[in-house]
Order: sequence, then C-alpha cells, then structure tokens
Amino acid sequence: MSYDDFSRFYDRLTDNVEYKKRADYFCRLLSMCGITDGILLDLGCGTGSMSVEMAKKGFEVIGVDSSIGMLNAAQQKMFESGVQMLLLNQEMQKIDLYGTIDCAICVLDGINHLSCKEDVIETFKKVSLFMNKGGAFAFDVNTIYKHKNILVDNAFVYDYDDFFCAWQNNYNADDNSVEITLDFFEEEDGVYYRSGESFCEQAYELSEISKWLEESGFEVVGVYDDMTTDKVKPETQRAVFLAKKK
Repeated sequence: MSYDDFSRFYDRLTDNVEYKKRADYFCRLLSMCGITDGILLDLGCGTGSMSVEMAKKGFEVIGVDSSIGMLNAAQQKMFESGVQMLLLNQEMQKIDLYGTIDCAICVLDGINHLSCKEDVIETFKKVSLFMNKGGAFAFDVNTIYKHKNILVDNAFVYDYDDFFCAWQNNYNADDNSVEITLDFFEEEDGVYYRSGESFCEQAYELSEISKWLEESGFEVVGVYDDMTTDKVKPETQRAVFLAKKK
C-alpha cells in the first residue's frame, strides 16, 4: 500500500474536513493532560494539513507517513504556510525518532489502516518508548458500528471537473475489516487515464484498544464521541482516545 496515487487526490476527496476546527479540538484534548506546546508527533500525517495547523499553534511537529507521495504534498504545504516541520518516511509501527516527544496525535482513522492488532500494539509501544513521562497521546478510530452500518458494501462516486473517482467498499464480517478500492479517471485532450489504489481498514473493539494502551505504558484518560468530550454511544462512528504516558 503506497498511497501515492491516492495522495494526488486526497485533499480533494477530504475537502469537507475542517482541519482548523479539528486542530482546536485536539489541542483541547492535549491540554486536558497539561500539554499546550512542545514536540508533537503526527502519526500518519498524510498530506500534512493537520500537521500545519498544529505547527501554527506553536508545536514542534514531526510528521510521519509511509507514503512518499503524501509527504511530498505535506512538504509543499509546509513551504506555502511558512511553518517548520520535520517529515519522516516511516511506518507507524516502526517509528525511530531522534529524541523524545511531548505528545502525539493520529487523526482521520490512521490507526484503522494498521491491518492487525500486533501492528496496533507495536505502534502504541513505539509511541510510548519515545514519549516523555506525563505526555499525551490523542487519536481517533472508525468504530465497528461504522464499518458494519455505514461503510459496509457501499459504493461512492465523486465527480470533479478534472477527475472522476469510483470508491467501492467490501466488508468482511469475520474481522470487521473493509477493503477499499479506488479508481481514478483523469481526462486530458479527450483521453481518459486510469489509476487506482486499494487498501484495507480494520476496526477494533474499543475495549481492546484501551487494553493495548494500558499494556504499552499509557493511562486511558477518556474515550469520546468525535469532536466532543461526550462518552461514546452505540452508534458512534468515530471514537477519540486520550491517553497519558505513565
């Protein structure tokens, strides 16, 4: 899974995400653990929209992503915004940093892109290894409810002036995973060029995620409904975890 083709279209397909508002929310969560500045690790930073917003708020941001295409887009945003960030091409479960961090975030279901619980656990252990005591880790996940009832076997079509995207989901009830297939069609001089990307999102029990955090050296401060500090509900589609390094 390179996500490099996806990186060229990602911002257009997620243009409904209010990154400034989401950055405000994650800053509020981190402040609940006493973190208002310092070195922040953005796991699965993608094209860097969230990283830039957090840098604007005064954090020293390290953005990590496995896709060179995503990081190229993040670097361009860094130059255009005038902020400074360190961008690293690494997988989340294999991060190797140059020093310690004060906090970490992972937004827009990055954890769901880890295809097995062993990778999730290893990611938590790596974040814990490099985090200072008392540091905060905030991240969101798509829930099993969302996979079973919203994503499931649905197909979506996105029609823009310069490209067309067909998005197909294939739900696997055995492990609550969704195989996502994206086909992109771009028109140039009357000729359509096709490219594509395929990847899997895995949903995990929230209680299991809490357990893995605790075993990795974190105290779970709270699990919330997206963009709130309310408790999760049976129909919550995106759950947000806030954990503190013991």
